[in-house]
Amino acid sequence: MSKRQEEIIEIIKASGPITGKQIAEKLSLSRAALRPDLAILTMAGTIDARPRVGYYLSMNASPPPFVRGTVQKPVSEYKAHPIVVQASASVYDAIVQLFLEDVGTLYVVDESGHLAGVISRKDLLRASIGTRSPEEIPVSIIMTRMPNIVMIGQDETLLEAARKMMEFQIDSLPVVKEVDKTTHTYSVVGRITKTTIVKAYLEIAGL
Repeated sequence: MSKRQEEIIEIIKASGPITGKQIAEKLSLSRAALRPDLAILTMAGTIDARPRVGYYLSMNASPPPFVRGTVQKPVSEYKAHPIVVQASASVYDAIVQLFLEDVGTLYVVDESGHLAGVISRKDLLRASIGTRSPEEIPVSIIMTRMPNIVMIGQDETLLEAARKMMEFQIDSLPVVKEVDKTTHTYSVVGRITKTTIVKAYLEIAGL
């Protein structure tokens, strides 16, 4: 769970039920900036929400009534197209790809198209301010490798995706299909982001 999410829970614990607008004001944030965290916490069952009432701490571990059922749908129904780069690409190429696609995470694939690593904006920032030129550094040097990649299968649920994002404090998950169980090889078939969770949350809530 991220620091912001912990702060949200403490605010709700002290002042709930409380509206999203009021929580945003207490954190000096916009409601838009707060939506991903509220959506994830709600879908994970940590907090609950009611129209015209606001957010309050959930009394049980299951998702609240108005999201129950839909959050059990597989991520395959919500996944977006994955943005990938080759392991041989340079940090400069990855930075260009990141901005052209307007995403926060890139998935690195090998020559066979299998998942080899994950690169975040922070990874690229650290690499670009070093002594070496970004054009000279292959992304394979800075990427997060297996078995440290947090991923999700096509048949896993939106709820599980939300929980993984909370637990590992990440903004994106590669949706994968296992190619070889022996070698733990995966192909990337999509991506799930905090924005995905927010859209699903708004859809479920009828907003």
